[in-house]
Amino acid sequence: MNTTAATSHVPSGPGGAARFVTTQTLLTLDARHPFAAKSLIDAQDMHRTVMSGYLGWVGDGSRDARSQMGILSTWTVDLRQARLNLVVQSSVPADWSNVPRGALAEGPETLTVDRTFRTGDRVDFRTVVNPVRSIPSAPGSPLRKRGTRVAHARPEHVRTWFLHRLQPSGEPAVAPNGVTRIGADVDTERLALRMLPRVSSPAPHKGLRIARAEIKGTLTVTDPKAFVAALTQGIGHARAYSCGLILVR
Repeated sequence: MNTTAATSHVPSGPGGAARFVTTQTLLTLDARHPFAAKSLIDAQDMHRTVMSGYLGWVGDGSRDARSQMGILSTWTVDLRQARLNLVVQSSVPADWSNVPRGALAEGPETLTVDRTFRTGDRVDFRTVVNPVRSIPSAPGSPLRKRGTRVAHARPEHVRTWFLHRLQPSGEPAVAPNGVTRIGADVDTERLALRMLPRVSSPAPHKGLRIARAEIKGTLTVTDPKAFVAALTQGIGHARAYSCGLILVR
């Protein structure tokens, strides 16, 4: 299981450093079992599956429960082997006893990660993101707090979306246009990108359709503190729906 996330940072040395402590679990589910099959076809049900491991940590009905517990997730499916592989990251330990035993193809693998990154470190990474742009409201339309979100559908546009979030050495953690950067630069020759199927949810979430893209490559850490934040908080939108988690090794 690829790992690394963070809950704190500790400046150290001339280039600075950040220490990452988190817990991650790999759940290997039988994709043919109704519990896993429902999660595959319903993004809201996948969200419930992830959150079912963290009952009791925050009050019932809390609107920001996921962010309070630092929960991020990502998943892949092997249709030939009928395996749904779900990685869940959090700042608190999980209890997966609510997952039906028959749905587990293998027992949960839980790992505590404690790792320090320094400026100049190189790491391989994988992330699944929800790449969207905001289109401003038309002149004369009712005031809105934000524009309409439109998903990027072409790989070259997703690539540009990701490159805008990189942080070359010496650049600030927030770009002039307000985009939060990830504290790392990328080796463009090793950057791979592919579009993934959209996920959605039926009633009562008929409007929920999430575009997804997978990005892999090699990052060079340029700002350890910002890198910690990106690994801890994720990047982009739809983080409640298994987007934004950066896995590194």
